[in-house]
Amino acid sequence: MKSVASTVRIWGEMVKFSHSIFALPFALIATFLAGRTLAGRSWPYPGQLGLIIICMVAARSAAMTFNRIVDAQIDARNPRTADRPLPTGRLTMAAAYTMLVLAIITFGVGCLGFYLFYGNTWPILLSGPVLIWLCVYSLTKRFTRWSHFVLGSALALSPVAAWLAINPTTIGWEAVLLAVSVTCWVTGFDIIYACQDIDVDRRDGLHSLPSRIGPAGALWIARLCHVVAVAGWITLGFVAQLGGIYAVGVVAAAALLIVENSLVRPGDYRKANAAFFTMNGIVSVLLALTAILDLFV
Repeated sequence: MKSVASTVRIWGEMVKFSHSIFALPFALIATFLAGRTLAGRSWPYPGQLGLIIICMVAARSAAMTFNRIVDAQIDARNPRTADRPLPTGRLTMAAAYTMLVLAIITFGVGCLGFYLFYGNTWPILLSGPVLIWLCVYSLTKRFTRWSHFVLGSALALSPVAAWLAINPTTIGWEAVLLAVSVTCWVTGFDIIYACQDIDVDRRDGLHSLPSRIGPAGALWIARLCHVVAVAGWITLGFVAQLGGIYAVGVVAAAALLIVENSLVRPGDYRKANAAFFTMNGIVSVLLALTAILDLFV
């Protein structure tokens, strides 16, 4: 039992459950926006909300586990990632594959729940393609510099999938705006994060924008992506008829992104981790809290 608990703990460290904070808040925004369109209700059913959380955490865990498996040798050659569980042997490849299968099964069961309890077939029908796209990102950096956009689009599936799971008949511009904003937001901070590995990526023949066009140009693309993301959040406020509380959240999120982009300069990546996790974690939670609170008020 102790060995199993230790394996689960190490797996949790490997997939970084805390990073679910990036996509989950936007899925919750879509969940509550879609919930107010349900007949006779203003909010999603509690069971729907629970299934959204289960599916989100399981899908991300599956994608991250797949990423760690296929990148194990690459991680071992990178000083920044060499101490991860798979390169160091703290987690065996067999255990990683077991966890991958369990995460996939959990995701599938969660998707099936929407059909069994709410008669919605979309989640289970799209569960396979969604998982495939989430995992494809891990392979794209081997052949394209635009892999950051693939990651962004993968995380952008979360609000669209959440809306389809809650009320597929009302999906529209709100879900599209959330998807575009998340794509650009994630792409921007992933480019910033990738600046840490420029030399390693060039050595190993991996494709990332910083390694292919240089950090200066890549960071400008990241800034442009964040401008588009903020524009999308602003537009969402008008389309979804959100009020002043959400507007305060957008202003604060925009300010945080300005700070984030100022933390990393070509040749100075010491604060990339802070820009990656701290700032973006606050941005996503802040936007979700203000959007959902606005709906309640």
